[in-house]
Amino acid sequence: MAAQLTIGEVSRRSGVASSALRFYEERGLISSDRAGSGHRRFSRPVLRRIAFIVFAQRIGLSLGEIGAELAKLPPDRAPNRRDWSRLSSSWTARIDQRIAELERLKLGLTGCIGCGCLSLERCKLANPDDRAARLGPGPRYWVGDRPPG
Repeated sequence: MAAQLTIGEVSRRSGVASSALRFYEERGLISSDRAGSGHRRFSRPVLRRIAFIVFAQRIGLSLGEIGAELAKLPPDRAPNRRDWSRLSSSWTARIDQRIAELERLKLGLTGCIGCGCLSLERCKLANPDDRAARLGPGPRYWVGDRPPG
């Protein structure tokens, strides 16, 4: 296997579009070397960083948060299992929150979510006269608020 990968190879192996890889590089999340021709060349460990970025986005981290997390990795060597474990250990609570949010979403798809539209028959019972609006903006029952009363 080649020590250096082209952007196309990294894209194919990671499943991330070349344009996204360039964007990640512009944001400082990944880095590449330039060949004599000016083409990007990536070291193989960049694949793990990209996998981390994709996973972190899926659990809801912003690119800024991801960058802050990646900055904690050693700059002088490829990260090892311990480095990655330390980085991801604080995510358990966030993942649990995301799971709970998805469960609420799943349960609320066909019922009143407290958005104020009052278009479902159930909304007349769960949110008469849009009482959920007193709890704040958006779909209040979806975000975890309970109907008053």
